[in-house]
Amino acid sequence: MKKIKIQNKTLNSFYPIFIGNRILNNVANIAKNVCPKTNKIAIIYDINVPSKFLKILKNKFNKFPLKFIFFNPSEKNKSLKSVNSILGKLLKFNLNRNDLIISVGGGITGDVSGFVASVYKRGVDYFSIPTTLLAMVDSSIGGKTGVNSDYGKNSIGSFYQPKLVLVDSVFLNSLDKRQMICGYAEILKHAIIKDKNFFNWLKSNSKKIFQKEDLNGVVLKAIIKSCLIKSKIVSKDFQEKKLRMILNFGHTFAHAIETESKYTNKINHGEAVLMGILIATTFSVKKNICSIKTLNEILEIYKNNNLNYLLKKTNFLKINRIYPFLKYDKKNNDKRVNLILIKKIGKVTEPGLYKYSIGQIKKTLSNFKLS
Repeated sequence: MKKIKIQNKTLNSFYPIFIGNRILNNVANIAKNVCPKTNKIAIIYDINVPSKFLKILKNKFNKFPLKFIFFNPSEKNKSLKSVNSILGKLLKFNLNRNDLIISVGGGITGDVSGFVASVYKRGVDYFSIPTTLLAMVDSSIGGKTGVNSDYGKNSIGSFYQPKLVLVDSVFLNSLDKRQMICGYAEILKHAIIKDKNFFNWLKSNSKKIFQKEDLNGVVLKAIIKSCLIKSKIVSKDFQEKKLRMILNFGHTFAHAIETESKYTNKINHGEAVLMGILIATTFSVKKNICSIKTLNEILEIYKNNNLNYLLKKTNFLKINRIYPFLKYDKKNNDKRVNLILIKKIGKVTEPGLYKYSIGQIKKTLSNFKLS
């Protein structure tokens, strides 16, 4: 597979997204071209990433003073406490404003690393090397960084662009099926909100993605298509004033589920998103915004790919317990909850058009049940 390069434009500037197989071997040359003034490099490294990749990075950057900072990624560790600890290590290393931070890991590691880079000495360059499918297709693209609080997920953060994103499919070999499902949630979401043809393609190829049957064919195609969809949306609305909010389809409910569950591993982000998609689509049906046929099309993908456990989790979700957390959603600009709803596969509602009180949402979702 040849290297694919996507130029992502945000706020009149560009950063490249390199996508391919085993392109990690070129990381030093890429870094030199993008950040020629770098003297020191700090690598914030997800402890779940196999050590062989750490050895590759040590070898490729052997001409630089290196500081490896290991991070244990979890929603609980995605916190200001973790940020403060990392900042202390960077200060002790005496990283300066011409130097470079490289994030190597999943979405949580990337979010924390990007936030650290945005506040350290008022901003230093950083690269993102996502190692999970979720991070590759979602969190590494778009410049959102942040940490959680007791009030909600990603409630403290900044918009800060990486200098580049390097997506290497070789990392996917180390992921289990649950991690692949986690990333698939965002791939499916991108198809639902923007591309009916991509959605139909996923109907035929989802099992290959879960089973990693064709990493350099089917899986890379899904990654590239997802990155193109998200990149195009982000390029038009980097700071999420309006259009970019459609990327939060399903996430209003998903973030509330994660917050109510206190960010435990019982439900990971992707599973919460897949549950949130079902709740948001059901809500859309009840409000006559989309047809039951649309919900059934989505349910068909779940049922055909052994995701029935998520249907059961959604049905047995104590939905009344998540309602209080909906009011903290970042899309809200008044006392109502700003929902992104679905009209049909490939088209969602415009942000800001559908706002509801918690009471209205409760009433609409009373007797919630998927069939």
